Amino acid sequence: MFKKLKEKLKIFRKKVDEEEAREEVRQVEAREAKPEPKVEAEVVEEKRKEVEKEAKKEKVSLKDKIKAVVFEREVIIDEGKLEGILSELEMILLESDVAFDVVDEITQKLKDSLVGRRKKIGQKLSDIVIDELKSILKDILDRNRFDFDEFVRNVDKPANILFVGVNGTGKTTTIAKIAKRLTSQGYSVVVAAGDTFRAGAIEQLEEHAKNLGVKIIKHKTGADPAAVIFDAIKHAEAKGIDIVLSDTAGRMHTKKNLIDQLGKIKRVTKPALTIFVDESLAGNDAIERARMFNDAVGIDGSILTKLDADPKGGTAISISYITGKPVLFVGTGQSYDDLEKFSSEWLIGRIFD
Repeated sequence: MFKKLKEKLKIFRKKVDEEEAREEVRQVEAREAKPEPKVEAEVVEEKRKEVEKEAKKEKVSLKDKIKAVVFEREVIIDEGKLEGILSELEMILLESDVAFDVVDEITQKLKDSLVGRRKKIGQKLSDIVIDELKSILKDILDRNRFDFDEFVRNVDKPANILFVGVNGTGKTTTIAKIAKRLTSQGYSVVVAAGDTFRAGAIEQLEEHAKNLGVKIIKHKTGADPAAVIFDAIKHAEAKGIDIVLSDTAGRMHTKKNLIDQLGKIKRVTKPALTIFVDESLAGNDAIERARMFNDAVGIDGSILTKLDADPKGGTAISISYITGKPVLFVGTGQSYDDLEKFSSEWLIGRIFD
């Protein structure tokens, strides 16, 4: 998982550390070529005596004073030193499916945070940059975050959860995985075959429902999907079922047809949650689709499939940023249990550890 991004970041760290080491050698050679009036040891000794006098006056620990003033000498990180480092980091992120807008914000935040910061002698600049990058990524991934399980626990029942996204990205299988998760937690579930456009979509969802032992509400191919989902909600109300999981079409004759249909479904069925589903491997295509669905119909969160096969890792970061909504789960395999609850710590740990 994220093999390419991990390898690139390791190389990045090594190059930054090597450049910093070369800079320190250049500074030493420059001092040797032109000796300063006082060597460093003499300066430190004079400072130590000064501090000792001050410590006696103030009645504080001599050790603490010396540590603070002498041995923790600092340098200031300047923009020139960061420029090459950040340019290289930008390329790594762009090549890892992090969208340009996101890379631009990350770079600006790194500059704002690091330029002018004091760095202790001996502290690696690469560690400082990576730690700050982790913090920025966490902030992006945690925007508007909510806990799916807590939401389901507290929402008025029956709750309709609507799934949107293009066909072929694992949407129907993801609905089955969510159904399995919810039934395992003791909730009753009905699935609505709202993708009446794609041939075979109803049969695919029906097979999952049979495997999981949950009820499916379906109409014939070409039927009004809003009517199918509406009927599923009415069935849930009549039978005391907790959750309706509603599939939708992901490919129509035109984008306008798709958006108009989804708009009607939302108006008629008033979903408690609208979840966008796409595959991590789609990279920038998934990012643009997430933007389109969010702008057109509004989403509350995303689920990314096939993350176990993703060598790059940037799609989750980009979708969180572009939509301003959290990634809720990631698919990590083909079985019904291969669904991981997403967290920023989970993703960052797998990229950097």
